[in-house]
Amino acid sequence: MSRRNAKTLVFGVLTVIAAAVCIRLGIWQLDRLTQRRAQNAIVLARGTMPVVSVSTLQGVDTTASHWRRVHIRGVADYAGEVVHATRSQAGSPGVHLLTPVRPLDGVWGDTAVLVLRGFVYSPDGRTFDRDKARESDTLDLEALVISFPAHSPGTVQMQTATRAVRLLDRDTIAMLTGHPLAPFVLLALGDTAMYDLTKAARVPPPSPSEGPHQSYAMQWFGFALVFLVGYVAFTWGPGHGRERGAGGPSSGDDDTGRDMGGLGNAQRETAARPPGE
Repeated sequence: MSRRNAKTLVFGVLTVIAAAVCIRLGIWQLDRLTQRRAQNAIVLARGTMPVVSVSTLQGVDTTASHWRRVHIRGVADYAGEVVHATRSQAGSPGVHLLTPVRPLDGVWGDTAVLVLRGFVYSPDGRTFDRDKARESDTLDLEALVISFPAHSPGTVQMQTATRAVRLLDRDTIAMLTGHPLAPFVLLALGDTAMYDLTKAARVPPPSPSEGPHQSYAMQWFGFALVFLVGYVAFTWGPGHGRERGAGGPSSGDDDTGRDMGGLGNAQRETAARPPGE
């Protein structure tokens, strides 16, 4: 095998591997898109269901209650409030307020329901005036049920701020609030505009969009096509044809040789003639 053929083979193998990886990533993005659409269908379906009392969620699997709209009326424990630090809303840095609320219907006993009460502006994403961010002692609001996210590795509690967390970890937040917590979080619904930077503005619920998964998939498929087309151009392009033609003499070279040979023969014949002929 010539060096040229060896290089072409290696380049071909690398091209196939790169294209296969890109295609696999594109398929993965399409799978993510399918999952996102299924989740959006659940969100839209449960959003049209009637609002129920938070007491009806006692003992209900969180997968069945996720994205349900509920009503809660209870006593807020602002002394046990925890902040989810380094959040942003409308391009502004701040924190999310996580307030334990004891429902007044008594169904939950000594268990508190954690309410994501809103967003408060904070330049450093940690500190703010807690007293000014308080609402009434009894909260009466509609909310969206969201599940605690899956446990993520890393430090949950922040060491540089008081009663602040980096992640929504149920056990850590329960320890900080001093209450056993329901297995879900309530996202308080309402006005999301920030009229007063010291007050809590409601956090907008997640948008049921499809996200960028489809465009990402098309990009990965496009990269795969670029790799394959590039390999074809490298293998069968004009440069390859010139190198193949360089291996043997061309017809023009043969004709030139013949012409030069004829000229030499004529010169030899002229030199061999006797003088006077």
